[in-house]
Amino acid sequence: MRGPDTFTEGLFTMRRLDDFVPADHPLRRIRVMVNEALSKMDELFSRMYEADIKGGRPSIAPEKLLRAMLLQILFSIRSERQLMEQTQYNMLFRWFIGLAMDDAVWVPTVFSKNRQRLIEHDAVVAFFNEVLETAENKDWLSGEHFSVDGTLIQAWAGHKSFVRKDGDDDGGSGGDFKGQRRSNETHESKSDPDSRLYRKGKTASELRYMGHTLTDNRHGLVVNAMVTQADGFAEREAAKAMIRDARQATASPDTEVTLGADKGYDAAEFIEALHRMKVTPHVAQNKSGRRSAVADEIAQSEGYAISQRKRKLIEQGFGWAKFVGPIRQVMVRGIKKVDQLFVLTMAAYNLVRMRTLAQVRPLAS
Repeated sequence: MRGPDTFTEGLFTMRRLDDFVPADHPLRRIRVMVNEALSKMDELFSRMYEADIKGGRPSIAPEKLLRAMLLQILFSIRSERQLMEQTQYNMLFRWFIGLAMDDAVWVPTVFSKNRQRLIEHDAVVAFFNEVLETAENKDWLSGEHFSVDGTLIQAWAGHKSFVRKDGDDDGGSGGDFKGQRRSNETHESKSDPDSRLYRKGKTASELRYMGHTLTDNRHGLVVNAMVTQADGFAEREAAKAMIRDARQATASPDTEVTLGADKGYDAAEFIEALHRMKVTPHVAQNKSGRRSAVADEIAQSEGYAISQRKRKLIEQGFGWAKFVGPIRQVMVRGIKKVDQLFVLTMAAYNLVRMRTLAQVRPLAS
């Protein structure tokens, strides 16, 4: 018997948004961890809005703002406008953010403006650290053995915006740069002045940033993340800053800390800096027509071999951030906004990994 093609909408419903989300949906575990981290940030959120306490229209709750930003990363949504559109009719999104069925969705420009307040108060960095604390409480971090690497991030700017700093328009070439000498010393992008023209290996020169992560070798969770301008020294300088923070966070100054890295980090000044920080350099030896700065006795140790295997886990984070997340080419401009997006993306990656670990570890115990 053919069913009738009719549509009868009920005036009321007695079901909650939670009833529409499957009990085994991956976002359920992630939402628990997110809410646990956000609950510890209440004091920071209060300070963020102290200046507005005397009046004015209520802004977007920072907890809801961060949950919405996480959704944009987790579901590969390309813009705030599209995020707001999907939140209008997607019950899963409303449930995760904390919007009731009848709550109005924000205007995209208001959403973008409120995001700036998070940068001013380092709220995303605080959220990243709270997520890490959750991982540490569950014993998912070793706290002693790390890996470091960097990746190129394409800026939201094109070659036509890269013009001379002195105002000369390069003869009105209209984008034809053949035969012209351009460098970061004489040129800058008018669209994104913080970006730099940079190439690595056989890649073409593009306007880029450089993202850096420090991962813990136990499960490949990201324990530190930052964005710098792209140049030939950024990777090693960022690595020194991140491993210094990790070294200071260890329970005892006598704790052995190791750092795995690829051949690009095999430089005498970098290896010496690690030794001064009492960090054992498990850096891949570069012996291509030169002498490696890493001692042979270190390279022949069992721990070195383990670090060289484990350091490849860092590429999973970069791959996820570029394929699922928005890091292949960012759609924000300015190093502060790019850094905020990169750190939040790595926090989202950690949450996905931790959700999987929460399912696997009990079975293995």
